[in-house]
Amino acid sequence: MNDNADPSTLRILDAALNRASEGLRVVEDYLRMVLEDGHLAGRVKQLRHDLADASKSLATADRLAARDTLGDVGTTNTTASEQLRASAADVAVASSRRVAESLRTIEEYGKVIDTSLAAKCEQLRYQWYTLEKAIGIATDARERLAGARLYVLADGRSSLVEFEELVSRLVEAGVGVVQLRDKELSDAELLARAERMVALTRGTETLAILNDRSDIAVAARADGVHLGQDDLGVAAARRVVGTRMLVGVSTHAIEQARQAVLDGANYLGAGPTFVSTTKSFDDFPGLDYLRQVASEVSLPVYAIGGITAENLPSVLATGIERVAVAGAVTGAADPGKAARELLRVLGHSSPAKSASGVE
Repeated sequence: MNDNADPSTLRILDAALNRASEGLRVVEDYLRMVLEDGHLAGRVKQLRHDLADASKSLATADRLAARDTLGDVGTTNTTASEQLRASAADVAVASSRRVAESLRTIEEYGKVIDTSLAAKCEQLRYQWYTLEKAIGIATDARERLAGARLYVLADGRSSLVEFEELVSRLVEAGVGVVQLRDKELSDAELLARAERMVALTRGTETLAILNDRSDIAVAARADGVHLGQDDLGVAAARRVVGTRMLVGVSTHAIEQARQAVLDGANYLGAGPTFVSTTKSFDDFPGLDYLRQVASEVSLPVYAIGGITAENLPSVLATGIERVAVAGAVTGAADPGKAARELLRVLGHSSPAKSASGVE
């Protein structure tokens, strides 16, 4: 640090450090107590501590000596909008912007007094942009998928007519999401079915998702695309589908779930939970993985893999509130009836999501 630091510059840094730290705490509280997102709350907490470590080069005694709250002409400059917040989410958004602006102030004025502090805050600012994105997506996704607790994966059936009948029954039953997943159909056949799925779901409470194929999802004007661990990454898919289409990601371990959150996924699939009749797996993360995800992630999470009406209560007991199924519905003699039974169990459950406990 420059021993002959200009008190005015030091005063700016002190104010910006206070704003950044306060803003981070406000957002952390939102993540802990509103979203109950242990993963993102922990990341924000770590960034807050990293900022404190980076600023240790500015002696507390010097910062306090330079501080002049009584003489700060900015303390009386307020706008009407600063006094209004419609929700806890609005509070978090306002503080998020304050954090980014404050980190930029520290970075720029730090170049005058402490280049090391400036460089560290540049990196912290980039980290914050990633967290800000993840927090915003988590808040938006919870709203967009609020009522979508049952997610059904369907193949294309043996004909377009048969597929139309299946989707119609699922929509009538009140299924929240229908995903078209079929590796055997040609691109033309897949697009034709995707377009019919979109037509049948449009204007209803059912969302239409394509598995894997971002290009087909765009061509059919679907609501989203779902990606596996070996498919396109979220960023690459976004370049194809744009910013408003839902992007889901399958995860099989907590590290994958954490990364998908930071990558900007709108929702997660978590599993496999049990042995499935439609897909084979070498490993089963099972209920323990669902508990991990439920305690850390606030994005909508769909448990998947061998889930039925009979074992659904054990899934809900983990804190996961949503499920994705295939054979349990599409393989039933009456898919609509099977879907309604799952919705009945989901509707009568009251799973308690674990609090993060992050301090």
